[in-house]
Amino acid sequence: MSSGVRAAAQIAPVLAADAEAIAALAGVIWRAHYADIISAAQIEYMLKQRYDPALIRAQLARGTAWDKIVVNGVIVGYASYCADDGAREMKLDKLYVHPQHQRCGYGGLLVARALDAAQAAGCKVLVLAVNKANAKAIAAYAKYGFRVRESILQDIGGGFVMDDYFMVKDL
Repeated sequence: MSSGVRAAAQIAPVLAADAEAIAALAGVIWRAHYADIISAAQIEYMLKQRYDPALIRAQLARGTAWDKIVVNGVIVGYASYCADDGAREMKLDKLYVHPQHQRCGYGGLLVARALDAAQAAGCKVLVLAVNKANAKAIAAYAKYGFRVRESILQDIGGGFVMDDYFMVKDL
């Protein structure tokens, strides 16, 4: 798809039956996007840790919101988010779009959906973590009004760490 041209897209909740498709899409996106940012071993570790279809279904059953972007009947992107009851924050935990469908406005649609959910839940901010070396994503989030709140280094097991910025958008 050419840059800046948005095909008719539909945002819909991810269903339990979509778990395998989301996991497969995550593999395509992560292996393409993160190859120059983290090691192949860390990519595979994080995919297994975060995108096992059973884990996705369990998150859905617990009420974690997952949305998908569907273009011509194909899931091309997804996001997940949930409210933190005590902090009055909504965490945008995942937001990814297939490389062939980036720069078409789909990421912005997913951010807007998470913002709407955060406001509906009475949250004061939308928060996310982004790898410090992920300049493309940092620039995109800044365009949507996010700012860096802090730097975090988190051990995620397996000998790997996440070296991220914690970004926020006030609502």
